[in-house]
Amino acid sequence: MNWQIQQILRRRRGAETGAIPAGCGGALSVCLVYPNHYAVAMSSLGFQTVYKLFNDQPDLVCERAFLPDRDELDAYLKSGDTLVSLENERPLSDFDLVAFSISFEPDFVNIPRILKLARIPSCAADRTGADPLVIAGGAAFLINPEPAAEFFDLIAFGEGEALIPPLAALCVQHVAASREMLLQELGRLAGSYLPAAGHGTAVQRITAPAAAPPACSVLLTDETEFGNMFLVEVSRGCPRGCRFCAAGFVYQPFRQQPLELLKAAVLEGLQHRKTIGLVGAAVSDHRSIEALCNFIVEQGGSPSLSSLRVDRLTPHMLELLAKSGHRTISLAPEGGSQRMRDLIRKNLTADQILDAAEAVARAGILNLRLYFIIGLPGENDQDLEELVKLTAAIKERVVEQARRHKRLGEITLSVNPFIPKPFTPLQWAGMCPLEELKRKVAWLEKRIRPLANLRLKVEDLHGCVLQALLSRGGRELTPLLLQMAEGLNLRKAAKLCGIDVEACVTRTYAPDEKLVWEVAPVADRERLLTEYQAAMKQLPEEQTP
Repeated sequence: MNWQIQQILRRRRGAETGAIPAGCGGALSVCLVYPNHYAVAMSSLGFQTVYKLFNDQPDLVCERAFLPDRDELDAYLKSGDTLVSLENERPLSDFDLVAFSISFEPDFVNIPRILKLARIPSCAADRTGADPLVIAGGAAFLINPEPAAEFFDLIAFGEGEALIPPLAALCVQHVAASREMLLQELGRLAGSYLPAAGHGTAVQRITAPAAAPPACSVLLTDETEFGNMFLVEVSRGCPRGCRFCAAGFVYQPFRQQPLELLKAAVLEGLQHRKTIGLVGAAVSDHRSIEALCNFIVEQGGSPSLSSLRVDRLTPHMLELLAKSGHRTISLAPEGGSQRMRDLIRKNLTADQILDAAEAVARAGILNLRLYFIIGLPGENDQDLEELVKLTAAIKERVVEQARRHKRLGEITLSVNPFIPKPFTPLQWAGMCPLEELKRKVAWLEKRIRPLANLRLKVEDLHGCVLQALLSRGGRELTPLLLQMAEGLNLRKAAKLCGIDVEACVTRTYAPDEKLVWEVAPVADRERLLTEYQAAMKQLPEEQTP
């Protein structure tokens, strides 16, 4: 193998702590793949959890592989070497099972890239008994597997704690069976979807058992975004039900880990890292979040929360975060105007948002990140005007508190376009056209620029269009993914494949229409529709689809 590849892999292994020794024993060999670079993959608590779950199964050895970084990829292409695992530098094509863990739709593009590097046919239909079985799971597939479905022999719907033990046991039991026989057996498992068979019958989604312990960091390395943290999952799902967000509808019921189990995880984590990253879609909604943060600080650690719910802030919580060294707090008003916040069911008023921002600054945390969504159904320039006014008012409150602390902070407006996600009430609504989004962004930039200590950060609009396309599309997008994997951008690939991207992403679906992503009933359709109709009532009659 190329010496440069070996050097990169040895350096990564040497920088990790907690890796599970990957011997050569075990009836079944599994390579767990994250279709993005190593640093991205190892920031994913879900990926680490699945890695541990596989290795916890008897008579099974699980290794890892990733999309090579640029230098590593150049070395692969120059040498002609096949993609290998991190642990034993074993070619992926030598494993019995290649399992993809996928969290985000844009990573679909990397699936055929990885399979090509591994010398495994990209499409399941082209594989033979000499090839490994290629399976997938993860949040992106739970929402809509169809654009990438033809790349896989099997897709698992649900949560790893419930899916992996029976799947692994069956694979070990039938490791010597033919590909056809093994797939037939796997297809009988709850949560299994065989893309080659189509989806005439809805697939059951599998939920983790209530007694499943909190997911925690398994491997630690500095080569990730959260390299200084030990991650602990405090809850799964969200009780809020914001109409644009899948977490409140897909991951149900909302599950909170018991405080005592979380304390035990924290004590384990503090042996490795001072900062404990608390993970979940609704961290601040945990019934004992303040007590948990207090415990972390008492133990000499520092709690880190990705964002805080505006109506869950308390003076004591802010005092704890300030004491533990927090310099930035993220708040998510989402809608710039009250009309838009009501449409998405955010259940927040401008006064609540202003009071929360002021409380954060009063505690001495003077850097704020504010998350807003633009391009929501029915949004107009008046809504954008109210977004700017709200931001200016937040700035005034923060500056007033900053004077008392005799130092200034910075407010970052993180603006993301609305992306209609499957299994949310707004799944029927269309995305705002790209040119209109560009106009809105330019309008905001013009209005925000004169405001000191305010920074506008906008998500890449073209990337968001791709995400929307892959969220809403079906198997007609498979050729497009193959073209993009070869290096074409979205516009060129879509033209070559005859796909009208804007028509796909901006289309409004009829409520009674069969939706391509409804492979597994991961959310209650009637509830979604009721919420969608309630959202549309927030709009004037002439704007209602």
